Amino acid sequence: MDDLVNKRINEVLKGNQDAFEEIVTLFQHRLYHVCYRMLSNAQEAEDIAQEAFVRAYINIHTFDQKRKFSTWLFRIATNLCIDRIRKKKPDYYLDANVPGTEGLDMYSQIAADGDLPEEEVERMETQKRIQYEISKLPDKYRSVIILRYIEELPLQEIGDILELPLGTVKTRVHRGRAALRKQMGNL
Repeated sequence: MDDLVNKRINEVLKGNQDAFEEIVTLFQHRLYHVCYRMLSNAQEAEDIAQEAFVRAYINIHTFDQKRKFSTWLFRIATNLCIDRIRKKKPDYYLDANVPGTEGLDMYSQIAADGDLPEEEVERMETQKRIQYEISKLPDKYRSVIILRYIEELPLQEIGDILELPLGTVKTRVHRGRAALRKQMGNL
């Protein structure tokens, strides 16, 4: 996949603007999900993901093709999310209803896997609680927990995205888990 992305980047650098469309198609869903997990707001996540692609396009000439494009793109998006969080303290909660959806949230959009309705409700409540507790973590822990456990990225890639040494990433994952465990209490 990296070869395909690098090929498209070279086409963009030569002036073919349409080549970037394929790059967007490859990464748009993963990038949106990272932004959504960090911001807990669909509209803001869409805005930030779009802004990340715009910045990547404008600065494509600075990308080092010896590195992974996804890491570079996720770093841009993560930094934009952190900036948004710092500018606007949350005035909403994850357990609040999403306007216009009759009390549904993104977890309710997951296809049924055959669980009983009671089990599904319990699972959704647990997921809401975990997402809520993650949103209460300090920014430095929230970003590593989301990238490690929700996006399942390797520690080194998280370090590259956040521009942190591997040891710092490991420490933040450990401390973030401990803080989350303490917040969750009896769950």
